[in-house]
Amino acid sequence: MSHTLIAFHAHPDDEALLTSGTMARAAAEGHRVVLVVATDGDLGLASSTYAADGQLGQRRLAELRASAARLGVARVEHLGYADSGLGPELDPDPPGRVRFVRATDEEAADRLAAILREERADVLLGYDRNGGYGHRDHVKVHRVAALAAERAGTPRMLQATVPRDTICRAIALASRVYRFPPEFDPTSFQRAFSARSEITHRVSVWRYAAAKRASMRAHASQASADGGADRTLAAFLRIPRPLYDLVFGREWFVDASRPAGSPVARDVFEGLP
Repeated sequence: MSHTLIAFHAHPDDEALLTSGTMARAAAEGHRVVLVVATDGDLGLASSTYAADGQLGQRRLAELRASAARLGVARVEHLGYADSGLGPELDPDPPGRVRFVRATDEEAADRLAAILREERADVLLGYDRNGGYGHRDHVKVHRVAALAAERAGTPRMLQATVPRDTICRAIALASRVYRFPPEFDPTSFQRAFSARSEITHRVSVWRYAAAKRASMRAHASQASADGGADRTLAAFLRIPRPLYDLVFGREWFVDASRPAGSPVARDVFEGLP
């Protein structure tokens, strides 16, 4: 039996990093996959080649559609919000739009819930309570996704995450051979994402690593920087395929409604009627 999976993300390229393998697997297995982003990512870091003319948001939405095509996604939607950015000060709203964090959770949840109802979604993917690494738009996605799933009566809400101990070990190993960008703070991951004990779903996606890599590659603006600086996405794409498949061959989720001590599930649709 086929199901409908909706992946809700804060910005274009978030889907490539956190859930693209699961999305590609679901599509390949005959399920309907829908990708929704809250913002257009117009305040994302990118080289002047992509950002100088003020059209970065539109470029990133085009990259999102290219990524979705590589994953077998049936529908792509943007909720219409603008990127809230990473800086300490929140930028003014662009003409006719609102920065995502300025919208009420209820308003944003209603927009998402309308899509959930229209698609009769079986599973919604959002973020863990930390918003992954803590970006304010990601934290808001966590709240909005939970509220939208409740309002729409979506049977399953899963929080996309990564076991933080796995990340810390990987960063420690990588730092022996790779110099991270100056803005990269490896200690921040000690407080990010989720503890391994919280993981309820561990999904094997190594067969779809090529699609995941193609999804990452579609977001060219987010692998770019001025002055020869390196970006994390660019570094990921330089990992040789056998090692890449190993590193990105699994994706993790938390089901907050699942009883403690339940066996770890291997499929996001496991147990659904």
